[in-house]
Amino acid sequence: MWTRQHKQRNTGRLIIPSLCVVFVAYFGFHAYHGEFGINSRYQMEARAADLQGQLNVIKARRIELERRVQLLHEGSIEKDMLDEQARRALNLSQPDEITIMLPDSDK
Repeated sequence: MWTRQHKQRNTGRLIIPSLCVVFVAYFGFHAYHGEFGINSRYQMEARAADLQGQLNVIKARRIELERRVQLLHEGSIEKDMLDEQARRALNLSQPDEITIMLPDSDK
């Protein structure tokens, strides 16, 4: 009868736990840094807040432009609006007037 006498190795016991650690580390890394991870969510929320601010500015500008257009469409043009547009287009003013021209932010 043959007997085998060898020493038990502990490396076999470490294979499964080490594979589990590798898988957990891999999925943990991608859960935080991946395309749909936690970090990406915070970046998307910050971008959404920034875009919402831009949208509010654009909506305010649109309301202002619609108000000015409405002044031109109500049956008759208001004299002040007509005078303002004519002075801006012709770049003219009376000698006794002070004219302050503000830069157009829409151009």
